Amino acid sequence: QVQLVESGGGLVQAGGSLRLSCAASGRTFSIYSMGWFRQAPGKEREFVAAISWSGGTKHYVDSVKGRFTISRDNAKNTVTLQMSSLKPEDTAVYYCAQSGSRYYTSPTDFRSWGQGTQVTVSS
Repeated sequence: QVQLVESGGGLVQAGGSLRLSCAASGRTFSIYSMGWFRQAPGKEREFVAAISWSGGTKHYVDSVKGRFTISRDNAKNTVTLQMSSLKPEDTAVYYCAQSGSRYYTSPTDFRSWGQGTQVTVSS
């Protein structure tokens, strides 16, 4: 079982940037794809981005393409979400997750979750 701990959330003005980090421990980190999800108040959890085990393949939801960048450091067991040009609609709790496969296939493939970190973007 992997333990995932997110950090880096906070309050930022529209147009600003934040960097979210997720530290993993326990289950082998480097052989599984990782992802970020978010959940806004009153809405379902939404896929944001995913990265393959090696970092060579990345996927993004259309609404964040060109603004968010996912990356990973297998030597440090961390995955990062760099967010820029933030919008009020990006406000949500952001969750780090680990999938059961090397490559991202589906949002339903993620099996382990962190506790989440709040991101609030003011207008």
